[in-house]
Amino acid sequence: MLSSVRTLCRSCPRLLSRQTRMEVVAGLHHDHGQLDRFALADKYKGLEKNVWVEFIQLALEHQPLNLGQGLPDDLVPTYVLDSLRDVVNDPSVFMHQYTRGFGHPRLVAAIANLYTKLLERDKPIDPIREVLVTDGAYEALFTAIMGHVNPGDEVIIIEPYFDCYEPMVRLAGGIPVFISLKPTNEEGVISSGDWKLDEEELKNVFTPKTKAIIFNNPNNPLGKVFSADEISSICNLCCKHDVLMISDDVYEHMVYDNHEMVRVATLPGMWDRTISIGSAGKTFSVTGWKLGWAYGPDHLIRNCGVVHQNCVYACPTPIQEAVARGFEKELGRLGDKESYFKSISVDLKEKRDFLAGVLTDVGMKPVIPEGGYFMMADWSSLADRIDLSSEVDEQRDYRFAKWLSKNRKLQGIPPSAFFSQPHKHIGENYIRFCFIKHDDSLKKAKEILTNWRKELGS
Repeated sequence: MLSSVRTLCRSCPRLLSRQTRMEVVAGLHHDHGQLDRFALADKYKGLEKNVWVEFIQLALEHQPLNLGQGLPDDLVPTYVLDSLRDVVNDPSVFMHQYTRGFGHPRLVAAIANLYTKLLERDKPIDPIREVLVTDGAYEALFTAIMGHVNPGDEVIIIEPYFDCYEPMVRLAGGIPVFISLKPTNEEGVISSGDWKLDEEELKNVFTPKTKAIIFNNPNNPLGKVFSADEISSICNLCCKHDVLMISDDVYEHMVYDNHEMVRVATLPGMWDRTISIGSAGKTFSVTGWKLGWAYGPDHLIRNCGVVHQNCVYACPTPIQEAVARGFEKELGRLGDKESYFKSISVDLKEKRDFLAGVLTDVGMKPVIPEGGYFMMADWSSLADRIDLSSEVDEQRDYRFAKWLSKNRKLQGIPPSAFFSQPHKHIGENYIRFCFIKHDDSLKKAKEILTNWRKELGS
């Protein structure tokens, strides 16, 4: 028995005493060898670090004004909150029991109705076969990737990208292939539209091994809204190479300056190869509700459903019912200026422009987003006036973001987290801020940055 313990502990850098080995046998001692036996599964190794875990902890420790995470503290529609209150007080006990695993009937009907109109489809979307409700857009992405990617399949990821794309592809056994949007304008006012894909590079990342591409529009963290021509180029390559499109559309209702949200599923040949993903948290500014969906053709949504039923299985019934009621209200005024889907862009544009002015005044160079509710800003002109020696992270933007949280009590997110290892340098001169915040929060940010600017100028 002791020899087996010795084998178990052979990776330990020291020899265990006889007493310690006896304790291991008795189950009274947990040492290095036993911990190795119960170590993190191999498929998750290398994925331990996560920017959100790290910066949420940083926020808890230093209590900065949080413009880092996309946590709305404004523009939450009261009728959506009222809907949840009404559901909780509904006399039907079934509002508090399991509902249909693939989506609450009232909600999938509302989603199907909404996107049939938004996509201007002649054939209505089937709520039962062509809609799946998930635990946030996060799980919708997970089901789309795990349900279709096999070991060795290549998956194209456009950078910058939301950081869960890469680990999900790797967990499925896929091979991420990265292509970066790059800035094409260094002078004057910089727009997220100035970040573009290289056409030849785009063509070259499609190979016979390409299984899927993950496309985020409007893009997080950049705020780029892809033009119809840019989307057509991507979709034409998907059709040519028979590639699955996973379209992350969670910021679909937040588009500014007369830009148009072109949904890839509307382009020729794309409905049958596209999984489109949405989020109640982003759509109604209730991120804590963690409810999302995927819609698309039956043969793709069915595969997503298999993953869902063997993972989450069912989402909370009261939240699904409340979101359904919210959608029904919006369906009755779709396209009107009173619609929340319209008014949120008007309100956010004012906040965007306010924050852009503040960042410019302090000496940063904001990238003006065309959509979404995040803004990247180039802080490199201030770099030689900030002592970042106390921070030990490899990437400059990580060091700056941590310094800003600790020393100025303002939190942003380092954008290099949204780039693959070879391309992290593209994001190092930037920091990402969220502007779906109450005006008081944005004014506080102005105060913090203005005072800092005065100190820099002294």
